[in-house]
Amino acid sequence: MASEIHMTGPMCLIENTNGRLMANPEALKILSAITQPVVVVAIVGLYRTGKSYLMNKLAGKKKGFSLGSTVQSHTKGIWMWCVPHPKKPGHVLVLLDTEGLGDVEKGDNQNDSWIFALAILLSSTFVYNSIGTINQQAMDQLHYVTELTHRIRSKSSPDENENEDSADFVSFFPDFVWTLRDFSLDLEADGQPITADEYLTYSLKLKQGTSEKDKTFNLPRLCIRKYFPKKKCFVFDRPVHRKKLAQLEKLHDEELDPEFVQQVADFCSYIFSNSKTKTLSGGIKVNGPRLESLVLTYIDAISSGDLPCMENTILALAQIENSVAVQKAIAHYDQQMGQKVQLPTETLQELLDLHRDSEREATEVFMKNSFKDVDHLFQKKLAVQLVKKRDDFCKQNQEASSDRCSALLQDIFSPLEEEVKMGIYSKPGGYCLFIQKLQDLKKKYHEEPRKGIQAEEILQTYLKSKESVTDAILQTDKILTKKEKEIEVEHAKAESAQASAKMVEEMQIKYQQMMEEKEKSYQEHVKQLTEKIERERAQLLEEQERTLTSKLQEQARLLKERCQGESTQLQNEIQKLQKTLGKKNKRYMSRKLKI
Repeated sequence: MASEIHMTGPMCLIENTNGRLMANPEALKILSAITQPVVVVAIVGLYRTGKSYLMNKLAGKKKGFSLGSTVQSHTKGIWMWCVPHPKKPGHVLVLLDTEGLGDVEKGDNQNDSWIFALAILLSSTFVYNSIGTINQQAMDQLHYVTELTHRIRSKSSPDENENEDSADFVSFFPDFVWTLRDFSLDLEADGQPITADEYLTYSLKLKQGTSEKDKTFNLPRLCIRKYFPKKKCFVFDRPVHRKKLAQLEKLHDEELDPEFVQQVADFCSYIFSNSKTKTLSGGIKVNGPRLESLVLTYIDAISSGDLPCMENTILALAQIENSVAVQKAIAHYDQQMGQKVQLPTETLQELLDLHRDSEREATEVFMKNSFKDVDHLFQKKLAVQLVKKRDDFCKQNQEASSDRCSALLQDIFSPLEEEVKMGIYSKPGGYCLFIQKLQDLKKKYHEEPRKGIQAEEILQTYLKSKESVTDAILQTDKILTKKEKEIEVEHAKAESAQASAKMVEEMQIKYQQMMEEKEKSYQEHVKQLTEKIERERAQLLEEQERTLTSKLQEQARLLKERCQGESTQLQNEIQKLQKTLGKKNKRYMSRKLKI
């Protein structure tokens, strides 16, 4: 974390001893502990131009990087100071101060070129510091930029007949900031005031022409324009009188030129606000360990006589980080399985389900920490290791189950074994008792939890090992049971004879009782039958009597009805006769009267 950075001062990152560049292990150790993204600001320039003062200001300190006040260069190699970024929480500001270029004591221009190239390769903001104005002398001193294509490669194997495209360089080059110290000119062009940035743009204009002089003039300007699309310029007045420059780091801001103080503040504010996180091709954010890998890769390439190659560097970085990602994934898998798995598991599927969950999480950890895993080689390595881990857990699970089951068998069946030794089952019927006890103990064994996948196999192996004991108990039981059965047969015969006699007697008694019962039953049946017949006869006579009475009554009724009918008919005839007689009497009387 940023709060864990405790660099009280700068430390040499890349040592330059007798023209040989070497990485400092202590400085690399500090980088390896920085997990946050880094913003890397490197400053390069001629010796004795005040580079270290600006870097101390960026670190928020008066002292730190050695300023020096003589014609000798104080900074050797590349020095590093890591501080919490003042404006980007969760980021670390890495300041790189380089040894002065053009040191007469070195007399090695090639060494300066490598320092210049390393500063560009490692930084996200590259500050070039010079004295005075941007004139041809300043451009000539910046000849290192024209040599970059001879010091750095973007691809491991560019086409033989094709130079590397400048766009390949631009993709990984830092932002460019030119700081002009002790600037004494007025910022004007054609009588009009201009900004420092406009002054830089004006100074980078190319000459129209094809002469060697024109080419020499244009080359450094052309390289700066091509390689550094984003450019910035700051000008600084002289801070104090020349005689006081030796005490510059001791002086307070009030003792310095106010214009200079403001210019430094503007410079620092720009760097804090605009310097980007160091990023590699493909948008890969660089943190401390990745910056460490970059340093080692570049130094190794230079030491072996090769050119630092961005493509190879990213591949090497990917190899390192993907290896670490595999380790992290395996560590996460081990942690999860250690927390979740309790061996032995009841079933193999239970273990495989836990493995599958942990495997998925481990793969997620790998994907989060890996990048540029070409052809998924490292993911495949992870998969192979996880399969081996799974197989190891299966083996451990099997062994744990075997141990658990063996211990249970010993605990549950040892009393039975002791009883066998004591001869408890060496008796008639002992085999049945033994088998019953064996079944009871097997049931008890099966009821025990967490026996694992070997439970049945271990039990069967144990029972198979005791088959000889079982057979011996069975044979003993048969021998003893045979003798006992002979005695039982004789006893059974005697009992059978007695039982037979008793049975005959009981049968006779039962027969007599049955005959008596049958007689009683017969008499009762005859009695009931007689009673039934009498009842039926009485019922029949009664029924016949009722029927006869009914018929007589019906005949009387019919006779009565007939008599009544005949009486009515007779009365009708009498009435007719009376009417006839009446009529005749009337005629007789009538005739009589007439007479």
